[in-house]
Amino acid sequence: MPEATGNEEARDFIRDLVQSDLARGQVQSIVTRFPPEPNGYLHLGHAKSICLNFGIATEYGGRCHLRFDDTNPVKEEQEYIDGIKRDVRWLGFDWGEHLHHASDYFQTLYDWAEHLIRSGLAYVDDTPPDEMRAMRGTLTEPGRASPDRDRSVEANLALFRDMRAGKFPNGACVLRAKIDLASGNINMRDPVLYRILHTSHPRTGTEWCIYPTYDFAHGQSDALEHVTHSLCTLEFADHRPLYDWFLDHLPVPARPRQTEFARLNIGYTVLSKRHLTDLVRRGIVNGWDDPRMPTLAGLRRRGVPPKAIRDFVRRIGMSKANSVVDLAMFDHAIRDHLNQVAYRRMAVLRPLKLVIENFPEDHVEELEAVNHPGDPAAGTRTLRFGREIFVERDDFMENPSNKFFRLAVGREVRLRYAYLVTCREVVKDADGNVVELRCTYDPASRGGNAPDGRKVKATLHWVSARDALPAEVRLYSTLFNRPDPGAGGDLDADLNPGSLEVLSGALLEPSLAETPEGEAVQFERLGYFCPDMASQSKALVFNRTIDLRDTWAKVQVQS
Repeated sequence: MPEATGNEEARDFIRDLVQSDLARGQVQSIVTRFPPEPNGYLHLGHAKSICLNFGIATEYGGRCHLRFDDTNPVKEEQEYIDGIKRDVRWLGFDWGEHLHHASDYFQTLYDWAEHLIRSGLAYVDDTPPDEMRAMRGTLTEPGRASPDRDRSVEANLALFRDMRAGKFPNGACVLRAKIDLASGNINMRDPVLYRILHTSHPRTGTEWCIYPTYDFAHGQSDALEHVTHSLCTLEFADHRPLYDWFLDHLPVPARPRQTEFARLNIGYTVLSKRHLTDLVRRGIVNGWDDPRMPTLAGLRRRGVPPKAIRDFVRRIGMSKANSVVDLAMFDHAIRDHLNQVAYRRMAVLRPLKLVIENFPEDHVEELEAVNHPGDPAAGTRTLRFGREIFVERDDFMENPSNKFFRLAVGREVRLRYAYLVTCREVVKDADGNVVELRCTYDPASRGGNAPDGRKVKATLHWVSARDALPAEVRLYSTLFNRPDPGAGGDLDADLNPGSLEVLSGALLEPSLAETPEGEAVQFERLGYFCPDMASQSKALVFNRTIDLRDTWAKVQVQS
């Protein structure tokens, strides 16, 4: 498992707060938590929270808990629980012995709900949901009291126990806290603590038919686990007074401190679990791990290394104000890492046959090619070169423009690791399409350099016709063609119809058959690619991780 410390440490207002709390003796050791709801797969926004919570715990010698907020069994599935565990580990973190679930505390939470009732701070309300919502008021109008707000403690206890015993149908009543209906913060206007859900739970089965709300379970779970710093995104800032109110009025064993940071927003990307779920259910994408999805499963399948994600999170830092991060910055982090570690290979995505007429027909030469130009320790591999090879169709132009320096009739180019060749003739089919190039080579230019020192302006990649392996290559682009998808009111209208292009006739050098699933390599001159999970030895499938163009670097130069 990759390390998640070292040069990934950063300074920000949350780390300053943690350090201050330690220095003042406010806390003795750091305990954080990552509390996902198992109703979908983790995405890039979750990665920011994971890196923050696990990173801080590691940096300060503490621990981070993985706790599933499994309080809504209607939407939760074991598939999501397993996927979340897999994604957190893949990203480079481990919770050790500290795997927890809100459902671990269902009995304690129930007991504390009765504690609030006995204290006169909670009541059972059977107001219909629509009426209850309207009675909570607006930002400019206070809430109105339910007729049930003044029920006696004894009546509320009896009704709550009847709820627990399953005597009421779904939606018949709820348990609400009695706080302040005139509060300017709507979250404090008698929020719901428990609702009735007659459905099986992934862990507790049918033991419970009432379930705590997130607001009631979250802070108390933090307290039971002795979490010191509860780190949440900014949308929970308005919930912090409620978080603290529960801690003030319940016999909790510890008092966590909630601090908010800006969630991740990134251009051309949707990070709403609701929208992502909808895309999956409607078949707009091919599952949660579709390489176009911003899920960690999708990024993994696309070949994005976990360290690139951690580097990206470190670079963008933590702030107190929401903003949108340029997608090019994420792309830059991916390229920056892959450029350092990815082996180089040759592949031709749109093949065009090239016949070297003066090369012996049955002769095969073995050429040495480096695996990584910046890492001599990566070694070399052997390429076989013969009379017939394939080059990229885009590397030939019948009527070249002034700035086109690749293949054209009468023009000489370099074949990577091989020879200088000159195009002599173009072969076309009956429809006038170019199907073959007839060339000659300079036998004295082995390795790509002419003995007379003449220069050529282009170096092309190629594959041997004798050895090349057929493959399907999937070219992925952004799922949306607008930097702020859905801002116009219609998310589907912003879908990119060209987000996936499938090339069924690609040809690869033989060594690519040994590439491990999910490990990105560089197809020279084309980009970074990785084998898909569906790839097999006799039916290779590669996904494009990212192309070679680094727009973020250009932005940095221009700024």
